[in-house]
Amino acid sequence: MDLKSGYPFWAVKNGLLRTFPRLEQDLRCDIAVIGGGITGALIAHEFAAHDHEVIVLDGRDIAWGSTAASTALLQYEIDTHLLDLAQRYGEPAAALAYRSCAAGVEQIGELARQFGGFGFAQMKSLYYASTDDAAAGLRAEYEARRRLGLDVRWLRKSAIAAHYGLFAAGAILSRPAARFDPYRATHRLLGRLKGRVYARTRVERMEPGRRSVLLHTARGVLRAGHVVVAGGYESQGWLSARVARNRSSYAFATEPMARAQLGPLRDTLVWETARPYIYLRSSDDGRLLVGGEDDAIDIPARRDARLTRKTGTLLRKAALLFPQIPFEPAYSWAGTFAETRDGLPYFGAHEETGPRVLYAMAYGGNGITYSVLGAGLLRATVERRRHALAGLFGFGRHAG
Repeated sequence: MDLKSGYPFWAVKNGLLRTFPRLEQDLRCDIAVIGGGITGALIAHEFAAHDHEVIVLDGRDIAWGSTAASTALLQYEIDTHLLDLAQRYGEPAAALAYRSCAAGVEQIGELARQFGGFGFAQMKSLYYASTDDAAAGLRAEYEARRRLGLDVRWLRKSAIAAHYGLFAAGAILSRPAARFDPYRATHRLLGRLKGRVYARTRVERMEPGRRSVLLHTARGVLRAGHVVVAGGYESQGWLSARVARNRSSYAFATEPMARAQLGPLRDTLVWETARPYIYLRSSDDGRLLVGGEDDAIDIPARRDARLTRKTGTLLRKAALLFPQIPFEPAYSWAGTFAETRDGLPYFGAHEETGPRVLYAMAYGGNGITYSVLGAGLLRATVERRRHALAGLFGFGRHAG
């Protein structure tokens, strides 16, 4: 599956950080992870750090799929509002999801401090009302988050204009949020597995059994106690049931700017209430990453053909929002992503493939945050321990 168009910034910036061999023999392990992107890397690290023997397989080079196209906004904020999630699943479940995601951002920060090389920095998140009519609903969302004890402030129109040079009827300023480089993080985490990562190795067939799962590749068979399917948006190919819909998103990275030119966007992510939304965030080398203009296109050739026009639209919107910033696109790209009906991910076993095949479908706008949470959930599943998020993030939940 062709997952991206154009020149994704992370791959251009970092180059090929590390090479990994193909699988050329039969092997055994406790946990086999299908997928060498940021989700697979976080899951493999979680299992390996707790004494499970892990092997990772990817059909491409490592981090060369959707991870290379991710803009990596790290937020606790879910695309589905807290109020909407509470209406769907009840207030305790909604609170659990939001509090867990806040903890997930902190977990990624701890990994970055422990291993370095992630391009990680703490940020604030400015979520603004796209229209005057949206401001009342956003204020209600703010009150709900405040009651939950989340670190939020309500900014009025005058404060937004004074501090950010942005004209909006209201905004929620939140913590925690962060930025990081998912491509470097993936290579850093998987590089620690020491010869247990195999690239350019596509799984052609999977045979789940009572005590193990066989993964057949072109040049070897891998027998694993459990398999985690962490292939991003390609993971749906292992199920006949449709659990998400694929879409395309577009982004560009500017040329580097001076700190004064970036202004308050040096340490603040910005996004809006409109759907699909435009968003902006800075990088560790002084660029702005601008993304959005999502559409329902799931055909690579059509996505490719739209890239130039979509980049132009994003540029015009960004310049209208922040006329004081000299936006000059250096790289533009598009990528396939998936979204679920309720904005929540799926982690765990599915009845179609049995209890030894686990799925890591970290779909939605904050998939990296979901991934670090899902890593702990899946390890608890394998170790036969209860996990608070198992029901809410599982295939058995009812989205209404």
